[in-house]
Parts: sequence; C-alpha cells; structure tokens
Amino acid sequence: MSPNDFEPLDPTYVQDVLSRPPFVTISGVPNIRDLGSYPSTIYPGKSTRPGFIFRSAEVSGITNEGVEQMRDLGIAKIFDLRSDTEMKRYNSPVPVIDGVEVRWTPVFKTEDYSPEMMAKRFQLYASGKIEAFMQLYSQILDHAGPSFGAILRHIRDKPSEGCLFHCTAGKDRTGLIAAIILKLGGVDNEVIAEEYALTRIGREPSRLMIMERLAKEPYFQSNNEAAMNMLSCRHETMVAFLKLFEEKYGGAEEYCKKHMGLTDDDLTAIRNNILTPTPRL
Repeated sequence: MSPNDFEPLDPTYVQDVLSRPPFVTISGVPNIRDLGSYPSTIYPGKSTRPGFIFRSAEVSGITNEGVEQMRDLGIAKIFDLRSDTEMKRYNSPVPVIDGVEVRWTPVFKTEDYSPEMMAKRFQLYASGKIEAFMQLYSQILDHAGPSFGAILRHIRDKPSEGCLFHCTAGKDRTGLIAAIILKLGGVDNEVIAEEYALTRIGREPSRLMIMERLAKEPYFQSNNEAAMNMLSCRHETMVAFLKLFEEKYGGAEEYCKKHMGLTDDDLTAIRNNILTPTPRL
C-alpha cells in the first residue's frame, strides 16, 4: 500500500477539488457530493439526475449556514446509517434540522457493536488488504437490506424531494449504497470506482478529527498505520467489490429484490427517477 494513500494532501489542491462538482458545500458537513451527472452506459443518452441524491459523512456538525445551504440544494430528507453506539461514542447525535426530515436507519444494530465484534472488525480494517475490505463489505450487505431499502423507496416514491444519506466518515456504508444506486442507473464500474475514491479528498478537512477519534479506540492507540489503513478508499477496492457484488449477490437488481423486497416494477420506477436525458453540449 502506497504511503501516498495516507499522507496529508496539499490544502490548495483539496480546496480546488472540493469547490467543484461533484462536491457541494454544506457548512459543517464533510465529504458531501452529488451523485448526479454520471453517464449511463447501459441506457445511452441518459445520466444520473443532478440535485436529487447526495452522499456525505455525518451531518451532526451542520451549522446554521449549512442548514440554509441544505435547503437551497433541495434536500428534504436525510438517512442516517450510523448505529446508536457510534453516535454515543463520538457524541454526534442525530441533529434536528428545521424543514428536513432526518430518518435513523442504522445498518448495524447495537449488538453488532459489542467489544468482540468491534475487535474483529477493526482487525480486518487494520490490515488494509482488499480481501479484508471484501469481508467487511459483505457484512454490510448482509445487514443493510432494510436501511438501504428505505433509501431506494424514497427514490421510488419521492422524485421531487432531494435526499442525502450518510454514515460516520461517508466511506463504507455510504459508499456501498452509492455504488448500488449508480449500478441501477447503468453507470460504468470504472466511473463508480472513481466516485468512491473521491472520499480520499472529501475526508481531508476532517482528517485530524478522524484520527483523534480513532486514537481513542484501544486497538488503534499504538498503531497509527492500522488507523490509516482503516481510512483507505482506493479505486481498486471498489473494483473488487463490484466483482464480488456480481458474483456473490447477483448484482444490484438481484440484491435489491432479495435483501430489500423490491420488485421489477419498483426497480423500473427507481431507475426512471435516477436517470434523466443527458444535456446536449
């Protein structure tokens, strides 16, 4: 694994990238970007609809200015994928945002955050190996049907109401549902992997806060490299995940049917709401 995966990025470069799409600005909310404007290769002439579906890290630190920016973006609903254990550990509760419905849809229940389970999960993350991330991502997929399904049902039923989903860092749980949405829209795997890897830049302004949090975890207190491995979000990790997703779960549509209870008609409606004609230049 390259040291460049973990070294601080040039602040000027970071600010330049964060000032341009797909990143958007909501004060106090890190790693936030729009899943729109990605071309569909399966459905030529169409792209994912901008200004409808957003992904981010936790929104607990949103400022008053951020609330106004969120309203301006048309975000009417937030799906919080974190566990109550995370929120208590990091003192980052679900915020109350006037005019925005925040729905708590945890991927993992409290019992999945027992010390024994967390030790196993941290060991996998700490290795930094793609195979370890595949185990972790399989665990997420095996638990996430209800929470991911809530997001897709919003997309199906509320095409005029923008939504945002997030976990803590906006990387793993958030990255997987973002990938599933883009797959349903027929976006190319390479493009999905590039979108996933943008978290490397999106998380940079929160770097110190994240490291301070991880330093409080016994497993990482004396192992800074393990903590940095946990934060990795490499292009090749998502490429490997999409291969696993197809081989083990049958791909996006099959996963949505089996784990979320969605039908072919549901998926058609979701796809119609995700996609829009690509603007002509």
